[in-house]
Amino acid sequence: MVPIVPFEEEIKSYQQQQNAAARLAEIVSNMWINEGVELVLFRNQILHQRPGSILHLHRHISTLYSTEVTVFATTEIAIAIQEMNLPPSKIDIGTLAVHFNKQASQDDSISYFVRKQLASVVHHQGFKAKDVVLYGFGRIGRLLAKELINTTADGNQLRLRAVVVREEVDLFSLQKRANLLKRDSIHGDFEGTIETDWENSALIINGMTIYFISSSAPEDVDYTIYGIENALLIDNTGAFRKKIDLERHLRAKGITQVLLTAPGKDLPDIVYGINEHTVSPTDIKICSAASCTTNAITPVLSIIDNAFGIATGHVETIHAYTNDQNLVDNMHKKERRGRAAGLNMVITETGAGVAVSRVLPSLSGKLTSNAVRVPIPNGSLAILQLELQQKCTRQELDNILLNAALKGSLVEQIKYENNRDLVSSDIIGTTAAAVIDAPATIVSSNGRNVVIYVWYDNEYGYVHQVMRLARYVAGVRQYSYY
Repeated sequence: MVPIVPFEEEIKSYQQQQNAAARLAEIVSNMWINEGVELVLFRNQILHQRPGSILHLHRHISTLYSTEVTVFATTEIAIAIQEMNLPPSKIDIGTLAVHFNKQASQDDSISYFVRKQLASVVHHQGFKAKDVVLYGFGRIGRLLAKELINTTADGNQLRLRAVVVREEVDLFSLQKRANLLKRDSIHGDFEGTIETDWENSALIINGMTIYFISSSAPEDVDYTIYGIENALLIDNTGAFRKKIDLERHLRAKGITQVLLTAPGKDLPDIVYGINEHTVSPTDIKICSAASCTTNAITPVLSIIDNAFGIATGHVETIHAYTNDQNLVDNMHKKERRGRAAGLNMVITETGAGVAVSRVLPSLSGKLTSNAVRVPIPNGSLAILQLELQQKCTRQELDNILLNAALKGSLVEQIKYENNRDLVSSDIIGTTAAAVIDAPATIVSSNGRNVVIYVWYDNEYGYVHQVMRLARYVAGVRQYSYY
């Protein structure tokens, strides 16, 4: 029989863990605000996280790694990093903890090991801050605004300076947009301060002035009068998809680069983590961040194609309804989308299969795709039905996907879940572009036909991919330790 631990000792043990998690949260916040150093835990953001959430992450990751990563170890690592006076960087303290367990000698202290591992960071060359303008303030625009504000840190990052809307900016609309930013029915409240500055047509968010500009003609805006120079404009309206239309932004004073948060018609689609290296930031004037679905499935397809080769396949997306659908039955220019979004599953088309081939040319002509919009507001699922060129077992496939989620170049893009009770609401707030539902994976008896279920937060996960690409395009890159 397993010895019974006295209840009082269990309480004391958990209190100690909570105290350590609270200390870790404090260090993470201070380092980001004061030094621009971002500490993450196995790719997961822990900035602004509560102690309970941090403890949950530790347990979850320890299960996946089959090795214990304690909050006491990661807190000690964070303390050691804090004492190093690092330049802006992104450090995974979970990975450091695992490396310490596997690589450190008996005589190595955590502090000594961390200094040795991060020695090259100390002399890493920094970067210049970049002004950002959001063109549009819908679902994606508001989430981008929150992330840009939350990650401004010491000001040497991407800096949100203005938002452009097509409607007139008056006191009512400013207050309305402030409320929409503050309250979100899906993602919860924005934990910051928002004040309305009517005289300057601005919102003051966490002490920073964000100007709201009314314009229906992109080329007519003079951003320099707001002190905005050499800015990256992120167009999240969906109104402009062609290069010739997006070039109108570049004729505006103060804008030098444009990033589209939708698939482009005749410009490069970039899925960060997969093909951003094909273009140099200095050469990028206009590019597209592709779609949420393309960002979700491309990293997974890339891993599988590299490991086993994909002969052919079909992608079926079970997608949350979107703002372009009707709330009640009404006219719509597209088939079926006119029926009430909250009451019906709606079959519709998706260009994800073709879009993937634009990012991964090796899959050109190999994939078909379709979509079903379902009556939920957020959280989507892609079902990948693939015929492989090489045989594999279920264990081999699981190991390849798990390894991709824990180490390598796609740790930010792929998350691996082994939870047999996972459902769509569990995905909301996930920063990864794709979440592998491992228990749902199917491998046929011949080893060539597989079905993989990939969840994704079609809003929040996509926004984080846009942010990663925006940093790359703007040249605002940190040294990273994963």
